[in-house]
Amino acid sequence: MKESRKFEALLYSTLGVAFLFVIILGVNLLFSRTRLRADMTADRLYTLTEGTRKILKKVDSPLEIRFYVSQGEARMPSNLKNFAQSVEDLLAEFKAQNPGNIHIKKFDPKPDSEAEDLARLDGVEPQPLSSGEQLYLGICVSLDPQKVTLPYLAPERERLLEYDLARAIARVLTTNKPVVGIMTPLPISGMPMNPMMMQMRQRGMDPWVILGELKRDFEVQTIPVDTDKIDDNVKVLMVVHPKGITDKTEYAIDQFVLRGGKLIAFLDPACLVDQSGQNQMGLNLGGGSSLPKLLKAWGLEFDTGKVAADRTFIKQIGGPDGRPRIDPTWLFINPQGINAQDAIMSQFDDILLPCAGVFSGTPATGLKMDTLLHTTRDSQLIDSFMAQMGGGGQKTLEEFKPTDKEMTLALRLTGKFKTAFPDGKPSTEEKKDDTDKENKDQSKDKPKEDSLNEGKSENVVYLVGDADLMYDNFSVRKLPFFGIVQPFNGNLTFVQSLVEQMAGDSDLIGVRSRASIRRPFLVVEQMRAKAQRAYQDKIAKFEKEVQEAQTRISEIQNKKEGNQRFILSKEAQAELRSLQEKQAKANKDLRNLRKELRQEEESLQNRLKWLNIAAMPLAVTLAGLVLAGIRRKKTVAR
Repeated sequence: MKESRKFEALLYSTLGVAFLFVIILGVNLLFSRTRLRADMTADRLYTLTEGTRKILKKVDSPLEIRFYVSQGEARMPSNLKNFAQSVEDLLAEFKAQNPGNIHIKKFDPKPDSEAEDLARLDGVEPQPLSSGEQLYLGICVSLDPQKVTLPYLAPERERLLEYDLARAIARVLTTNKPVVGIMTPLPISGMPMNPMMMQMRQRGMDPWVILGELKRDFEVQTIPVDTDKIDDNVKVLMVVHPKGITDKTEYAIDQFVLRGGKLIAFLDPACLVDQSGQNQMGLNLGGGSSLPKLLKAWGLEFDTGKVAADRTFIKQIGGPDGRPRIDPTWLFINPQGINAQDAIMSQFDDILLPCAGVFSGTPATGLKMDTLLHTTRDSQLIDSFMAQMGGGGQKTLEEFKPTDKEMTLALRLTGKFKTAFPDGKPSTEEKKDDTDKENKDQSKDKPKEDSLNEGKSENVVYLVGDADLMYDNFSVRKLPFFGIVQPFNGNLTFVQSLVEQMAGDSDLIGVRSRASIRRPFLVVEQMRAKAQRAYQDKIAKFEKEVQEAQTRISEIQNKKEGNQRFILSKEAQAELRSLQEKQAKANKDLRNLRKELRQEEESLQNRLKWLNIAAMPLAVTLAGLVLAGIRRKKTVAR
């Protein structure tokens, strides 16, 4: 009997395990055909943005995405396999948003195959591997008669992958590109090599990366800096560092805005890229740039003689001598200086503004101002000339006096704009005699032809207090392989978002912003900034002691006579020994400070790391213990 019961128990257990195995197998088969994912990241990095979904819903006719990827263990390096799988997963997500019109086709371009011929026809180029084989990893988006190709999907641009694909789809959906005008004296379009540069063995300057990015989505048109009229076909006008702008050009911009044109102006009190006014020391003596008449009419001011300094946003930068230094006029803006409540700025967390100016004033009647970027309360204004001479570094930190108020670095004006030229187009002719003066007085009463005094409808203007932010050295990292350009902050994304908001598919803004997301430890950075301030105080004290000692040595040296000229006196030797002792002590203090700073940072990061790792298991364990205790009480009660 006992053996029979044992056999039944064993049989039931075996059948139970087998049945459970069948259930698990069936569930796996069922869900293998279903794409269910849970995105637990704070910024929903692995979930399609709302902008991407809107773009995909616009596809109302068959759109084909051809994905070319080399297959096989030998042909696909292991470090690229996961990335290729991520691309395939993302394409499946795209198709799921509009399965009726979006079609995905995957090809393996093996050598001498039809797939390889098709890849080359679509413009997907092979990349050489160290093994001598060629790798294909590209995409072609096709919607007759439009076709957009991404020749190579670089793993370094993985965070830009959703944006690149969404932009490609948006481009095939658009037949006519909006016109974006760029007015600037800066060499954004590059600088060809001239004979003098050839003699000096110097090469020309390539076009800035921002220009190439804009040309991918818009028709870019160069506007002369001395123009007196903006073409009607220009939808968005980018004015970059309008140094020495004339009244007639400001009038042209004024009328452009009043008739509905979109303006984005990048002003600058100390443009580091501008070499037109630099002297032999590399200092820009030509002054800053502004739109004085337009800003005055809009109720704003922009001081071209002052730059913003902020101790909260400082980081180490390379000095002229190659050694690292910190300069509070180089604003590495984190979320503390970004208006996260604004739709455009909501996903930015890292923007660099070197030697930027600030806006002040109250918007004119009918206009509303929204701040996009601002300093913290631990900021002040310093002379732009002194900042260029290096006074924005150590000297500013030594004498730093925070204003205890936030200052505006970038803003948006919205509303009905009124003209800054109520008398019409400014005359460029000089007054010659009284007759001319009488004629001009009489002409004031006559209506001005083709001159608008007020916009017919509400418009938007963006103003940014820096023009250097879009320069390649301050925005991107160029990788030597495959010609890849990788953004290291949100600068280019910021500029592109402003233009996209004004001219293009605004749904791309949220997609592009994701590429620049960097979640810094703000507490760590605040602690680092605090320690750096103490560090700089030590440096200032050390340098002061050194200077005083060197001055004293010079005084003693000047008192020497005759053959004692090259022999240090006992007093000078004593001063020198004292100086060396002070230097050794200061260096020791600095080493201890750096060590203490590293220990504080590592301690905080370790605490946060262990909290993130152990919090969930600990919570589950505590919950289990509580449930076990409750069940035990119930059992005892029975």
